[in-house]
Amino acid sequence: MADGNLPQSLSPFHPDVRRLWHRGEWYYAIVDIIAFLTESKDPGAYWRNTKKRLADDEGAQQTLDQLVQLKLKAQDGRFRLTDTANRQSILRLMQSIPSPRAEPLRLWLAQVGEERFEEIEHPEQALERVKLTYRAKGYDDTWIEERIKNDLLRNELTDEWKARGAHEGVEFAVLTNEIHQGTFAISVQAHKKYKLLPIKTNLRDHMTPLELALTSLSEATAITLHQDRESQGFPELRRDARDAGEAGGEARQVIEKRIGKPVLSSHNFLEKARQRQRHVEPPQQPSLFDEPSNDHS
Repeated sequence: MADGNLPQSLSPFHPDVRRLWHRGEWYYAIVDIIAFLTESKDPGAYWRNTKKRLADDEGAQQTLDQLVQLKLKAQDGRFRLTDTANRQSILRLMQSIPSPRAEPLRLWLAQVGEERFEEIEHPEQALERVKLTYRAKGYDDTWIEERIKNDLLRNELTDEWKARGAHEGVEFAVLTNEIHQGTFAISVQAHKKYKLLPIKTNLRDHMTPLELALTSLSEATAITLHQDRESQGFPELRRDARDAGEAGGEARQVIEKRIGKPVLSSHNFLEKARQRQRHVEPPQQPSLFDEPSNDHS
């Protein structure tokens, strides 16, 4: 499940609101809520002024105390601490910001909250939405199944990293690149260039089934090494990532010897996606997985 997700709309009149699943519920970026409600040219300044005004109101102090600063991706691609609030607090804050858009926002907040709980109780529903989204983009079912397996494994790996002391952002990117470099003898960024992909594109959405399978093998190996060695802290995790990548690279060389050609492929799905979009508008559904990233695809 995406947890540092980029803004995305659920329907034409709903806001582009960044959100993060935290403490068992969605937390929403307050400046995004304000941007939607007020259409302010500077929602950040609007929120700072509103927060100062609310701080003088004893009745609003409890709501302000419930705000949580979480790292969300900004427009420049960097993760920054952002004031967020859960649905209950957002609804209270909306009372201080009169707007004809309030009711659509209330309905949207209720909708996304309910959908997330449904996905927890029935994860197959989320998986089916992902499959439909990829099919609409022109991917075949064989590739889709490999992509889903790869992402589920990736989520398990990043959970291990978090639990063992690695920090999201730079350290995750370094660990990912260690595995990738060992497996394919090329960095993540160089792999994107080889496929002629834009810098922020999710590389895995343009891997061949064999590239995905080898990535999964190396990452599964990393998980096993972390657990067997009881690794803790970034240096030990990096050692494991390097060893896992080396194992994946050895597997790649065996495969290449058998098939008589490199596993690394310049193929991408951009042209197929463009052709598909000329005929079919893909469904606007929240992704089950991480959104495109800069250097840890």
